[in-house]
Amino acid sequence: MLSKKTKYGLKALAYLAKREDKTPVQISEISKSENISQKFLESILLTLRKSGILGSKKGKGGGYYLLKDPADVPMTDIIRVLEGPIAMLPCVSLNFYEKCDDCPDEHTCSVHKLMIQVRDSTLLIFRNTTLADLTI
Repeated sequence: MLSKKTKYGLKALAYLAKREDKTPVQISEISKSENISQKFLESILLTLRKSGILGSKKGKGGGYYLLKDPADVPMTDIIRVLEGPIAMLPCVSLNFYEKCDDCPDEHTCSVHKLMIQVRDSTLLIFRNTTLADLTI
């Protein structure tokens, strides 16, 4: 299940991506428009800034803005930053692989085989969807 952090992060990023002018947007504006707690949103936007998806400007006219064109921001980047691994099990993760403690052989594990299919299908969607697609 998608966490509220990721859901709200996607909503905030889509809000920024929809804007015609690419000037910085204050947290309070995004919070009010998307009905997200301002304090929670601050934490989410800070995470996205640290990851290089957003930039920020302090002072008058300050706020958050996208560093790249929305069409150049794949969902895989956003999901991994906000949610963590895309795979449902660590034994099928491409970036965060870990062997399962309770599994003697991944090659004969039926759950492993299923979760590879789920991972691959999910990755296909996330890789082929960009932030720009959320603005349509």
